[in-house]
Amino acid sequence: MNRLLNIADEARLTLANLTDTASDLAVPSLRLGVTGLARAGKTVFLTALVHNLVHGGRLPVFSAASGGRLTRAFLQPQPDDAVPRFDYEAHVAALVEDRIWPQSTRQVSELRLTIEYESASYLSRKLGPGKLHLDLIDYPGEWLLDLPLLKQSYAQFSAEALKRARANNRDKIAAPFLEPLSQIDPEGPESETDAQRLSQSFKTYLAACRQDTHALSMLPPGRFLMPGDLDGSPALTFAPLDIAFDAPAPRNGTFRAMMERRFEAYKTHVIRPFFRDHFARLDRQIVLVDVLHALNAGPHALKDLQTALGEVLTSFRPGKKSWLSSIISRRIDRILFAATKADHLHREDHDRLQAILKRLVAKGMEHAQFKGAEVDVLALAAVRATREATVTHGKQELPAILGVPLPGEALDGQNFDGKSEIAVFPGDLPENTDTVFQTSGSYSEGLSTKETELQFLRFRPPKLDRTVEGMSLSLPHIRLDRALEFLIGDRLT
Repeated sequence: MNRLLNIADEARLTLANLTDTASDLAVPSLRLGVTGLARAGKTVFLTALVHNLVHGGRLPVFSAASGGRLTRAFLQPQPDDAVPRFDYEAHVAALVEDRIWPQSTRQVSELRLTIEYESASYLSRKLGPGKLHLDLIDYPGEWLLDLPLLKQSYAQFSAEALKRARANNRDKIAAPFLEPLSQIDPEGPESETDAQRLSQSFKTYLAACRQDTHALSMLPPGRFLMPGDLDGSPALTFAPLDIAFDAPAPRNGTFRAMMERRFEAYKTHVIRPFFRDHFARLDRQIVLVDVLHALNAGPHALKDLQTALGEVLTSFRPGKKSWLSSIISRRIDRILFAATKADHLHREDHDRLQAILKRLVAKGMEHAQFKGAEVDVLALAAVRATREATVTHGKQELPAILGVPLPGEALDGQNFDGKSEIAVFPGDLPENTDTVFQTSGSYSEGLSTKETELQFLRFRPPKLDRTVEGMSLSLPHIRLDRALEFLIGDRLT
């Protein structure tokens, strides 16, 4: 059970890689995975990426576009017929026409964007125009939390889950689950009624941890938060029990045997197919992280996010790209970590946001670089919802951002209707990243007054300008071009 894939799965993966390689002989393809935990902005990132490439957006750092070598980009039918299509058109309509943020990722989806370009090499240009199929794979980051479970026994999963639930920052949230758990005898007879009741209380606890007030991230199993069409199945109807970390195999017919059997079914029928059919076939990966959401909730949320990212990122398959490895065992050769919603801060704080993210993903970066992958970190806004300005407060000039807060957002006792633009000073992130990770004392302990005045509102998507012909311009962004250059720029040379 220590292998992520068994021999049969590895054989199927190698066959899939052979098929992909054969298809690439005509037109090369690149499979880019897009993921992140809840509210990280996966759907917005994908939509903005496609919209800017298709509509010729301003991408000065993306060399193929800024050099005039990008001929056109257009959507084509995706290669995997059994995978839902990413609903690009509906998401664009939500952003551009309705000025609302599209629905978040709930399942794996895919989109193929074909890019035609002129090579930067004189010899390659003489051979004709270049073409690349960019296959965009969107999947919930919560599902990544499941990958470490493949290496765990049910007893190990139970021990770790209950250790987290009983921690000082979680015990009150977990009380509605821990109380019915205390009434369960693991060695007693199996009971479907007790299984459903305990499993539901565990799922309720996980959902409560994810609320804005707590913003916790380490919440496996991931499908308990996003069950999809498996909702109500026995494979999703289990919970951790109070048993020893090294507990021996249970007796048949006991409640523990029932829970362990369902845990193993979850690994077999939920985690392994996702890993084999989607995750293990990626060439490159961007991991989106909502650092500001965790900052709003305080240092416990940041530490929890750091733990979650460390766990899931060590499940990646990073390594140097080679022709042989792409056939036998595909490897991710470039990983980009991106702190989203940079438009919620003034540009003077972007480097600090990036520094906090770099600390959050340090474990994953070290693992990927050791395996030979290239890694980068940046702060971005796939869709820029604000503008920058300077406001006068008394005799002091403060860097501010202008935008239209979402309906229901509140600041200093004022509720916003989603129509009026406001200027807000969001506050400055601390220069020393240690201060935001301190879990002893109050969140503001050790920070100056200015550094504690952090106010991160959520804003509506921007109203797009139109050309004289009535065409909407591309979605504005912050550093989307830099992300594109790192992720696909070398494939368009």
